[in-house]
Amino acid sequence: MSCYVLGFQEVDRTQVAVVGGKGAHLGELSRIKGLRVPAGFCVTTDAFQRIMAEAPSIDDRLDRLSRLKPDDREAIRALSAEIRRTLEGTAIPDDLAAAITRPLARLGERAAYAVRSSATAEDLPTASFAGQQDTYLNVVGPAAILQHVSRCWASLFTERAVTYRLRNGLDHRKVHMAVVVQQMVFPQAAGILFTADPVTGSRKVASVEGSFGLGEALVSGLVNADVYKVRDGEVVARAVATKRLAIHASPAGGTQEHAIEPERQEQAALTDAQVVRLAQLGRRIEAHFGRPQDIEWCLVDDGFQIVQSRPITTLFPIPEAGDRENHVYVSVGHQQMMTDPMKPLGISLWQLTAGRPMYEAGGRLFVDVTRGLATPASRAGFLEMLGKSDPLIGDALQTILDRGDFIPTLPDEGPDGAPAGGAPAPIETDPAIVAELIRRSQASLADLKRDIRTKSGSALLDFILADIQELRRLLFDPQSHRVIMAGMEATWWLNEQLQAWLGEKNAADTLTQSVPHNVTSEMGLALLDVADVIRPRPDVVAFLRHVEDEGFLDELPGLAGGREARDAIQAWLDKYGMRCVGEIDITRPRWSERPTTLVPIILSNVKNFEPGAGARRFEQGRQEAWKKERELLERLRALPDGKRKAEEAKQMIDRVRTFSGYREYPKYGMVSRYFVYKQALLEEAGRLVRAHVLREKEDIFHLTFQELQDVVRTNQVDDRLIRQRKDAFSSYKALTPPRVLTSDGEAVAGAYRRDDLPAGALVGLPVSAGTIEGRARVILDVAGADLEAGDILVTAYTDPSWTPLFVAIKGLVTEVGGLMTHGAVIAREYGLPAVVGVEHATRLIRDGQRIRVHGTDGYVEILP
Repeated sequence: MSCYVLGFQEVDRTQVAVVGGKGAHLGELSRIKGLRVPAGFCVTTDAFQRIMAEAPSIDDRLDRLSRLKPDDREAIRALSAEIRRTLEGTAIPDDLAAAITRPLARLGERAAYAVRSSATAEDLPTASFAGQQDTYLNVVGPAAILQHVSRCWASLFTERAVTYRLRNGLDHRKVHMAVVVQQMVFPQAAGILFTADPVTGSRKVASVEGSFGLGEALVSGLVNADVYKVRDGEVVARAVATKRLAIHASPAGGTQEHAIEPERQEQAALTDAQVVRLAQLGRRIEAHFGRPQDIEWCLVDDGFQIVQSRPITTLFPIPEAGDRENHVYVSVGHQQMMTDPMKPLGISLWQLTAGRPMYEAGGRLFVDVTRGLATPASRAGFLEMLGKSDPLIGDALQTILDRGDFIPTLPDEGPDGAPAGGAPAPIETDPAIVAELIRRSQASLADLKRDIRTKSGSALLDFILADIQELRRLLFDPQSHRVIMAGMEATWWLNEQLQAWLGEKNAADTLTQSVPHNVTSEMGLALLDVADVIRPRPDVVAFLRHVEDEGFLDELPGLAGGREARDAIQAWLDKYGMRCVGEIDITRPRWSERPTTLVPIILSNVKNFEPGAGARRFEQGRQEAWKKERELLERLRALPDGKRKAEEAKQMIDRVRTFSGYREYPKYGMVSRYFVYKQALLEEAGRLVRAHVLREKEDIFHLTFQELQDVVRTNQVDDRLIRQRKDAFSSYKALTPPRVLTSDGEAVAGAYRRDDLPAGALVGLPVSAGTIEGRARVILDVAGADLEAGDILVTAYTDPSWTPLFVAIKGLVTEVGGLMTHGAVIAREYGLPAVVGVEHATRLIRDGQRIRVHGTDGYVEILP
């Protein structure tokens, strides 16, 4: 055949650039022994590029299209329609037309064909682009086939395909269109087979959907499908739908709808034996491609024909355990308030820092908790600990245990193989202990900053690797652990005992307001002090309203009052500038690197607060905590045995106020150290760029720490690996990490299991007491925050970088979080009613709606 046409037998999976994703997969399917694939051929991307070259004014229109934004819907609609009309109106040259129609003589000129578009960015492992381009069925005759090939070429520029590319940053010129021409089959039934359960993600469960007639009725949503679940060669669940319509081939070409006879509407499209046989075929196809597949099938005369197979791109990857045992993994990101994907350097550095093994999947990290759940002695404490942290994780783990067939029972050992048990050693309630821990951390950081300056090349990488051990020593210092646990245990004791004795819910929430040594809450208040410096300087305020360049601090001294403003911002950055959104990933840009991120928050503070608000806010919280303490102790003394109860409560209150603020410090120390590492590594990356080893400094972010060591040592890098890592990272952004994941790939969702809520209420975890009503501000990016006093922040998650916003809000709702995560700790300290772990809050609550947050009882109401 010519360069314009290739038969399926000439095509394999490596030829996506030539025949598109669909064509490459059909060619590969045709090579699987014993699989029936309708015959056909591919019109290659060379043919498309020739038509593009001959179509008038295409270059100009593509330039205009590339300049549009994804939200320019009217412009996209008009310009894409113009391009489609041009392509459909461009005559196919005679030699190209002859090449396309020549195979029909062998396959049958008067036979019916399916003509399907096959883009080069379609059906890929990282993005399916499903439904982006067009398919035409029951096309008969050479003239009709040529016409529909033109339509497929033009479908590269449907409005939805253009918008998809704009949203994903894909160049219109780099995506080409091939066309598949395939003999039609006229099935009794057709449908889709997923070799992994598309709902739960389990790789052990295949899901079959089927209906009568052509599969287009199912794909287009005209009918409900029968659904079958198959596991270990057996149908384990089935739901037979009422099917009133089917799509069949029309004698005149194309397709038409047919009503199904009433007596067949409740009939199953497949027998159980056929379903099992189809699932077995699916496993063979999956094994050939090496990953779960989304397969289109047709049933013809009791035999299955496969008309398409593509990777399922929505499944979350499974961590690699290196064995065939069952494993249960818990998301690290849900504990760290960072569910976005991390780049390889960030992942590997976190793995080097962590106290236990962590497994990567989908750009996220997971901890294997199987052993902790499998040993009876550790199981209860393990579930209680994780359940307090995040009830949805706790419930998901309990769900797995209740099944009784996934986690084995092991001898009584702790999570890491050591004997279970052992409470932290006792500790005196002494503020000097916290002060000494902070002093040690600061002294160690100062030593690092001094010593790292003299290091470069391999010596720098070795030095950082050694210093990570010092970081680990500080993070896992037993005294530091005792302080944190003492604060948490005192909080739990107060909440449990004061509810039992006084009926007071979550009393510790008020008692922990404005505690000393909380470096994260101090950061938010300190930014209010920066606003105090800027507020009386109108030239500076006006300048900041239009800042876009990251070098704006250098421009400030030229304005009236600008030097003082610059010094105030710089002093704040010197103390807190190593922080940012997603700060556990060393590759994320820090505030010191992108200070423009802070400008909207500073301007909001200038507008919404009076001078001295930071000090007043801290003192107000301190007074409220003190008043609450007095009130509770008085009420306790009035109880039977009240003197003892009040004394015990007083001891715990002192303990909470002495120790709970320190909980934020170890992470601050870690992130401070990470920023020192990052600055040194980027300097080394600059040397590699100058030596023409790397294309750009940030390429090091797509290498693990160990790989970067090799690059620095050898002055050689695998450019292809870096490109692959960049593509993988982009694909990971579209994935939602589960809280709990099994080695079968099943994402196990937990539930709150409460029935004491008002109708329509959104349930979550209560983490900061009180009830507040206000306007919901649904914000997914700190940089885009536009808050007014009295607003309630609704977001996916908050890490310490969100704290500067907390001073301006009256309540907090997040989708991810637990009792001791950063957002909860700061909400309590600022006295903000807060509910976290509210599933899909950012979708269920609309920006601007009035809501009521029940921070004591753990739910949110959307008000009329």
